[in-house]
Amino acid sequence: MKVLRTAFLLTALTLALIVVGDAFGGLNGMKIALGFAVLLNAVAYFFSDKIALMSSGAKPVSREQLPRLYEVMERLAGKANLPVPKLYLVPEAAPNAFATGRNPRHASVAVTQGLLQLMNDDELEGVIAHELSHVRNYDILISSIAATLAGAITYAARMGFWASIFGYGGGRDNERQGGGLSAILMIILAPIAAMMLQLGISRQREYAADESGAQMVGQQFGLISALQKLGAYNQRIPSNIPQTTSALCIVKPNFGGGSVWSSLFSTHPPLEDRIAALREMTISHPG
Repeated sequence: MKVLRTAFLLTALTLALIVVGDAFGGLNGMKIALGFAVLLNAVAYFFSDKIALMSSGAKPVSREQLPRLYEVMERLAGKANLPVPKLYLVPEAAPNAFATGRNPRHASVAVTQGLLQLMNDDELEGVIAHELSHVRNYDILISSIAATLAGAITYAARMGFWASIFGYGGGRDNERQGGGLSAILMIILAPIAAMMLQLGISRQREYAADESGAQMVGQQFGLISALQKLGAYNQRIPSNIPQTTSALCIVKPNFGGGSVWSSLFSTHPPLEDRIAALREMTISHPG
């Protein structure tokens, strides 16, 4: 079901791109917007792992330095038939973790010092299984596709804005759109709609990683306990992980403040909803 929801949201983004591109620039406008978005997000796709690790201050660690982390990672990677990702440590007290890399052969998993200190073995296993699920589910690729489509919609809307200012005709339906008011509304609303669809995809991928991570371990209770701890401690301990990397984290870091708007535009579902979904799921055991 979560795969279908993600597919639906990606389809909605594609349709939105077609509508906006056609409205403002016709087929050529849509191609130009998509080309810009593909170029920028291709760079992000191939280099986002290095950017995320460097910007968060993550340092590579060896098996000798963190044998507990390696033991959990190697066991779960073997269970999931995945290559063991490169492991990194983020030197900060706020507990969190994130996975990055464009495919399983180029994956990295980073955990904070606070996470290792606060989690018991079952909780650490739940967190690592969640991150490995992101790797196995190619969530970085899915997020890149969503970002490309959302970016193309935004570029098309901006092109339409400047075209309207300088009096250039947009798409072939320019006359039947009802004049400038409808164009202005689309310029404002199209990027917002694209962002909301992109955030919806991000939230669905978090639910999916929770579910497949629990299936990987064979029970959901370690991850439930980990999410409860992560929520409690991240409310009290500010994070130094940059906001550009926060979407990758297992829970949204605490940057201070918080409001209805920040939760509305969050890349993560509410923790209580994730925990409730985990409590209701049924673990399938082989044999």
